[in-house]
Amino acid sequence: MTDLKNIIHDLTDQYFNDSVEIRRHIHAHPELSKQEKMTMDFIGSKLKEYGIPFTDNIGGYGIVGLIRGNDLESACIALRADMDALPVTEVNELEYRSTKPGVMHACGHDVHMASLLGTARILNGMKDRFRGTVKLFFQPSEETFPGGAIQMIRDGAMENPRPSVVIGQHVFPFLPSGQVGFCPGKFMASTDEVYMTVKGKGGHGAMPQTTVDPILIASHIVVALQQVVSRNTNPLVPSVVTIGRFISEGRTNVIPETARLEGTIRTFDEEWRSEIHKLVRRIAGSTAEAMGGSCEVRIDSGYPYVMNNEELTSKLISLSGEYLGENNVKPMQPKMGAEDFSYFGRETPACFYGLGIAWPGKGDGPNLHTAGFNVDEAALRTGIGLMAWLAVKTLNG
Repeated sequence: MTDLKNIIHDLTDQYFNDSVEIRRHIHAHPELSKQEKMTMDFIGSKLKEYGIPFTDNIGGYGIVGLIRGNDLESACIALRADMDALPVTEVNELEYRSTKPGVMHACGHDVHMASLLGTARILNGMKDRFRGTVKLFFQPSEETFPGGAIQMIRDGAMENPRPSVVIGQHVFPFLPSGQVGFCPGKFMASTDEVYMTVKGKGGHGAMPQTTVDPILIASHIVVALQQVVSRNTNPLVPSVVTIGRFISEGRTNVIPETARLEGTIRTFDEEWRSEIHKLVRRIAGSTAEAMGGSCEVRIDSGYPYVMNNEELTSKLISLSGEYLGENNVKPMQPKMGAEDFSYFGRETPACFYGLGIAWPGKGDGPNLHTAGFNVDEAALRTGIGLMAWLAVKTLNG
């Protein structure tokens, strides 16, 4: 075990600077969901350089790489990184800041890709030391429904050979670099998007009695929806109903014809998830009708909740402790954030863990999805080496 660990540590040190440069290149050239063509080509060029065969344009602009060990009849596992950026304008003053106005890797997917490329390079150089096959999933469009994971699965990413395990990691700004976090069982919530159009009767703001005010109706709907969680949800089932956008094109003296509401629904129970949809429709419709208007409701069903297979996760926690030291492996609580990694867990046992990226001793780093998001690049040492270690140890049993 010590020999294997030392080999991975040495290779991680050898490839670390290259991985930092890769991360910076990807960070400077972000692409939004369903637009990751340039990113796909860059990853493909690196895999060619490393001598790793791959297929591109999977599930959109996804890539599936293949590293075969010394016993092809043994198990196959998959390692996953997502590729897309967010519609955020970066404020960091960095040499490698985003070159695309309004687009930024504000969720760390640049770290995920650079890390997986480093891991792939290590594994490809030690193919004689593990049995079976490692599949590399570079997945597009995690940030936008329906998500690239389900599209890759539909395009056959999970076949020929079929992985018995899928492992992924995600940067977390409240963990210092050098640490990782695991949450067995339910880890991240399901996510759905709700869109409402409230219709009333517009008119002059000085004569409200001649109107049916959609702004007032929509305001009552926002308040009424709070009872979905406070009075209808089992307190033991985490749930969120949030309205994050309220749009109405009136003026100081104009009551408009319509108002629009947009929000998110999240939970950890599929049956209750369906019930929330019904409640939201009923509350919005009945509230609008009672006030003389109407409300059209559209709910776009998104990702299911992320389920970390408990047996697999327990094994990976133990292996991570062997590689990093037990003090650097932390327990994590379930999060109301969402991830389409969940689809892989519906296909086979899977584990999604947190990679610490905060500068040690400086508190939590800038939060995900913010214009100032940044990482301690030393985290790439952990991301690269640990995933290689977990892959080899999982395949070798």
